Amino acid sequence: MNSLIYGRPPLIFDPPTDAVQVSPRHPGAGVLEDLTPESFDHAVVHAPAGAVERRYTLALVLRALKPGGRINAMALKTRGGARLAKELKGFGVDCEVVSKAHHKRCLATRPDALTGIEVSIKAGALRQDPESGIWTQPGLFAWDRVDPGTALLIRHLGALKGRGADFGCGYGALGQAVLAQDAVTELTLIDLDRRAVEAARRNLTDPRARHLWADVRTLDSLTDLDFVVANPPFHDGGAEDRALGQAFIDRAAKSLRTGGTLWMVANRHLPYEAGLKSAFKAVRAVVEGEGYKIIEARK
Repeated sequence: MNSLIYGRPPLIFDPPTDAVQVSPRHPGAGVLEDLTPESFDHAVVHAPAGAVERRYTLALVLRALKPGGRINAMALKTRGGARLAKELKGFGVDCEVVSKAHHKRCLATRPDALTGIEVSIKAGALRQDPESGIWTQPGLFAWDRVDPGTALLIRHLGALKGRGADFGCGYGALGQAVLAQDAVTELTLIDLDRRAVEAARRNLTDPRARHLWADVRTLDSLTDLDFVVANPPFHDGGAEDRALGQAFIDRAAKSLRTGGTLWMVANRHLPYEAGLKSAFKAVRAVVEGEGYKIIEARK
C-alpha cells in the first residue's frame, strides 16, 4: 500500500513504519506541498494544534489521497482533536470518530470530490506580509510577530564577529539583526522546521547567510564557531520540556571554539544557569525584563 504519514502519532495507534514521512518538522522528510495529487492510498496524520495549520495540513493530505483512499487523522482532544471531525466534514469527508488515549481519531474514506481545500491551502501557505515584506507561515513560532524574547535579545545583543550560527532561526528575525553587524563573516541559520528555513532563506538573502534544515540537538557538522545566538524552544507537543534548551546549550558548547560566545534568551523561570556554568568558562547575566533573561556565555 502506498502510504504517507504526517508527524509522529503515538505508538498506541500503530502508525505504519513503511510510510513516507511528510512533516516539515522532520528533517529530510518529503515535501507535503509537492506530492502528486491523488497518488496515495492511505494517510496517517498526527494533526497540528493550530487551527489554520491543521486545516492546511488536512487539505494537502486529502489532495494527495486517491479517491477511495483512507485517512486516519488524530489529535489530542485539547489540541484540536475535538474539531477534527467538523473540519474534515467541511472538506466533504464524513468520518468515524474514536476516542482513545486522550485523542480524537477520525477514520474516513476520501470521496471523489472535495470542497474548500484550496481555501485552506491558501490560508496556511507561506506568504509575504505586504507591509513588512517578511516571509512567514502559520505554524511557525511567533509566525506573525517578533516574539518578546527575541526582541529583547536583539536590543541587547553584543558585538559579534567571524563565523556564527543561529540555533532555531525561525523565519530569521534574530538572524537579520546578526547580519546587520559588519564584522560577521558567515551565519548558518538552522531550524528543525523546513518552513522556517524556507522563510529565512527568502528573508535573508545576504551572501553571508547559509540555511540548514536540521535538528540542532544532533548536528555535529558545525565546529570552531566564533559565536552562537539562540532563543531555544522549551515546549514539545504543548508540554514544557526544559531538556530542549539544555540540549541547545550543550550543542553550542560543542560547536564553539575556545573563547567563542553564546548569546541566548530564555524565559526567566527556566533554570539553565547550572548547565551553562558546567559547559562554559564564564557566564554573565546581561539583563532581565519582560519575563525573560539574556545570557552571555563564553567558552
